[in-house]
Amino acid sequence: MDKIGKYLFPIWAKARKYLVLDKIPLRIMKRILLQLDTDFHPSSFDTIVAYDGGAEVVLNYGQVNTGNVRPLVEGAIFTRPPSRKRLTAIFIGGRDVERGERLFMAVKRIFFGDFQVSVMFDPNGCNTTAAAAVVQILASIPDLRERTVVVLAGTGPVGQRVAALLAKLGARVAITSRFRDKAVRTAVRLRERFGVEVTPIEAKENEARAEAIREAEIVVATGKAGVQLLEERHWRDLPKLKLLLDANATPPYGIEGVEPGDRGGQREGKIVWGALGFGTLKLQIHKRCIAKLFEQNDLLLDLEEIFEVAREIAEGDRPSMRGGA
Repeated sequence: MDKIGKYLFPIWAKARKYLVLDKIPLRIMKRILLQLDTDFHPSSFDTIVAYDGGAEVVLNYGQVNTGNVRPLVEGAIFTRPPSRKRLTAIFIGGRDVERGERLFMAVKRIFFGDFQVSVMFDPNGCNTTAAAAVVQILASIPDLRERTVVVLAGTGPVGQRVAALLAKLGARVAITSRFRDKAVRTAVRLRERFGVEVTPIEAKENEARAEAIREAEIVVATGKAGVQLLEERHWRDLPKLKLLLDANATPPYGIEGVEPGDRGGQREGKIVWGALGFGTLKLQIHKRCIAKLFEQNDLLLDLEEIFEVAREIAEGDRPSMRGGA
């Protein structure tokens, strides 16, 4: 050992007491989340929830598309050794869900072998919102097999996913739209993507939607913010109806008579869930999914996987689940 070595060795030996060199690098690696957003401004909501979910650094990128995403993904997969890749993850967001789906596919195509990181797909909160809604429906009505369900405005991102989950759980699901061809296209898409059958219904106005829910046991409203889909008189006296859930938190609400803060209580003899009532669970799901991204480097969280996380949370939080039918 030369003179320099004799001088450095005691310092190195002392440092080993504080750094387990075979387990962590000298410079401790942070949990980094790349937030890839299709919008011009990345969602501040998603950024805040990412930090609350356990990310230590969030790198925001707006206007990300299939043409410019490659260098961002390559930067994520090539920078850390295999044992540390789980400390980097990707979140795909934005208001345009269809663009987000194309981006998700493009990201997955860039991965190869061990060169990949975990990804969560939740543009416009579509997956976490749908998962939270269905878990709360299950909390009130545990067995959905052969239950008749109508998803109002079911051709949107949340409505499609709610319909898919409910159909997978054995419910007989119908979706409404103002335009029949859109409802039919959505039904075909759900069959191709999720392997489920749903019935498309054209319902241009509230009266038509009232007719659509006449035999329903469960009604879910997933329309645009501030658009009323049903009046209270349309559902109040329906003998078969057991539960209503409204995902709209902006007045006028989607279902008149259901308030945003409703949490599985009773109105007019029906179980009711409002947007804020199941919104707390939606946030829990989002944060739990962020945390799971950093547990391994090959996790892909889409609707089905996010729903399983939601069910895990519900199983561990039974006292907060209210209602029953």
